[in-house]
Amino acid sequence: MRTLLVPLCAAALLATPVLATSAFGQDRPEISVERKDAVIRDAFPNLDEQWAARLVPDETMRVCNEHANEPPDDLFEEIRERAAASIVYPEDGTLMGDWKKGEALAQSGYGMRFTDYPARRETGGNCYACHQLTPQEVSYGTLGPSLLGYGKLRDFSDDAVKAAYEKIFNPHVVYPCSMMPRFGVNAVLTPEQIKDIVALLMNPESPVNQ
Repeated sequence: MRTLLVPLCAAALLATPVLATSAFGQDRPEISVERKDAVIRDAFPNLDEQWAARLVPDETMRVCNEHANEPPDDLFEEIRERAAASIVYPEDGTLMGDWKKGEALAQSGYGMRFTDYPARRETGGNCYACHQLTPQEVSYGTLGPSLLGYGKLRDFSDDAVKAAYEKIFNPHVVYPCSMMPRFGVNAVLTPEQIKDIVALLMNPESPVNQ
């Protein structure tokens, strides 16, 4: 029976080219940004003011959406400059905290969800959802690059520490329309929490760099 299924399936595909083409979405109609925004709004009726505000894109997201995350050069630089201006540095002037706290934040996906209100503990960074960080953790996402040996590969330099802080605070300062969340500028994480995650990446004693 199994040997008959292969030619039958192949024959069916050859006999129905229109279906095969549509299955791959070759002729998808273009949908306007306005229509997409309307669908999102309609999907979340009766939101309170705080939640409704999260459906309204800021200038950076508006531009990224309009250009499918590939803005022209002039807007690319505008986004980068706006991101640089948004960064708030810690009051004590230090950019690295406690890597052990950073690891806990990287593991935690708590916060910013419907079920997390009212907040019962601090919001996490959920870094492992997109990145590999420590060799001890075998469950991680691959949307972002592996960060194993992050500090070691950068010689633990002060410039690399500062760059890591800025990228976590607002990744658009490095690459406009990045898929990475804007943890600092959107108040997902505090500067102190970002310092702890920077320590996870950059401290020589961190398991990231072992």
